[in-house]
Amino acid sequence: KIPLAVMWQEWLAADSHTNSHECPKRPTTLHHRFANSTHQLSHFLGIPEAGKRAEQCSCCHADCKAHHETHLYSVKAAGLRLPIWAHGHRHLEKKAQNPTQIYCFVYHASITKLGWRAGPRVSEPLVNVVLEALQAFRLVSFGDGGGALRPLYMDVQATTPLDPRVLDSMLPYLMAYYGNPHSRTHAYGWESEAAVEKARRQVADLIGADSREIIFTSGATESNNMAIKGVARFYKSRKKHIITTQTEHKCVLDSCRSLETEGFRVTYLPVKKNGLIDLKELESAFQPDTSLVSVMTVNNEIGVKQPIRDIGEICREHKVFFHTDAAQAIGKIPMDVNDMKIDIMSISGHKIYGPKGVGALYVRRRPRVRLEPLQSGGGQERGLRSGTVPTPLAVGLGAACEVAQQEMEYDHKRISQLAERLVTKIMSEVPDVVMNGDREHRYPGCVNLSFAYVEGESLLMALKDVALSSGSACTSASLEPSYVLRAIGTDEDLAHSSIRFGIGRFTTEEEVDYTVRKCVQHVKRLREMSPLWEMVQDGIDLKSIKWTQH
Repeated sequence: KIPLAVMWQEWLAADSHTNSHECPKRPTTLHHRFANSTHQLSHFLGIPEAGKRAEQCSCCHADCKAHHETHLYSVKAAGLRLPIWAHGHRHLEKKAQNPTQIYCFVYHASITKLGWRAGPRVSEPLVNVVLEALQAFRLVSFGDGGGALRPLYMDVQATTPLDPRVLDSMLPYLMAYYGNPHSRTHAYGWESEAAVEKARRQVADLIGADSREIIFTSGATESNNMAIKGVARFYKSRKKHIITTQTEHKCVLDSCRSLETEGFRVTYLPVKKNGLIDLKELESAFQPDTSLVSVMTVNNEIGVKQPIRDIGEICREHKVFFHTDAAQAIGKIPMDVNDMKIDIMSISGHKIYGPKGVGALYVRRRPRVRLEPLQSGGGQERGLRSGTVPTPLAVGLGAACEVAQQEMEYDHKRISQLAERLVTKIMSEVPDVVMNGDREHRYPGCVNLSFAYVEGESLLMALKDVALSSGSACTSASLEPSYVLRAIGTDEDLAHSSIRFGIGRFTTEEEVDYTVRKCVQHVKRLREMSPLWEMVQDGIDLKSIKWTQH
């Protein structure tokens, strides 16, 4: 029986003592995630040399602590041949116990070519089991038509893949340590409670908070609902006014609209063309009964970073609570709730390489912020969020926060370089491309570009081998132009031609270059079919044309 966990073992690492040229930082042992090597798989299948390494890993890379290489492995089973590119190979220092040990894993792999038939030595059911194992780790997807290539993933604002280290931390609590963390009478409950409290500390450490200020939720949507509705309803006898912006996430805007039906007043601040709010307009929006200001840290569509510290100062001066949706910022840019004077903060697990279905809400204790709970029950989470805390998910969120805290600086630098590479290459090869949002005050991993004279949906369909989006995943099914782009004054035709590129922890240079190459190719092809592009090439000013409707 083949284990579903498939591990790719580095040959060079397995036999490091034979290397004549050793890197001084090279570890004696390398631990690879995704269990069992191609060697083991080949031994199981009874096929010699099933795993073959195409090129050596450059362990004497200038940056031995963290580097990215591309390796080619192939699994041969009679007629079965699966060339597998393992992307995103990283050597990461594990600081626990043995600082010289490197925590090394291969994260992302995709089938580049698939063609197989059952041979005399390998039965078709066995081949299916192997393929199922590979599929389980996103190596290849299967539909009714058989094998299919999976696209490159460039949509990390929608969700991020689970970091293997996070999965490792969760597994014991999915199997062995399954106690209810709220059971106080036996060891099963104590074990789970200890794990949940450790995760709470890990989340708090990432944002400079006290662990008692962290409330576990099901995700950022619930956290945003709790923050906005909870504060508004608790203080409704004295305060009935809320301030937010026009470019907030849909769950924030819908929460505010829901409160308007209950008699609350909401001011939706406009943003400037660069996506930033005008602090003077914020100052003038305060009213005597304003209870809350809600402004997101990093916009999920255009990546703009709001001046959170300045907003926090203004809110503190007016003695108004300040909430920020930090789902796209946590673990990617430094956040300190005390320095930024944030009173309430929403956090999502699956945006920081953690599991889906878990998030957190930071609620300040001093000065104390009071919330009215959205649901009733056992009174867990300080009585603010009743319901059993899912131990494995909370542990996963904590682990994701710890990894992010350790690697944030490196990830940010590397993602910035990849983003610059993507933008520079596209803009140098394709004219009339507009970057949406401020170029300076932004998170680099979110790149939103509008390709003039190209329909965005057509471009997305053409780029079927790259997973991209035209905006928020919550509204991606709509053909309406993004309300965020409309809010920053983007022309409707450019709003319809926008594509969001997401670059994350496991994105490689090869993936960026491939995306650029395909994007340039299809933009040029689609423009050749556009009569508007032909008119522009002929020197016609489209804005000077008076269009008539027939």
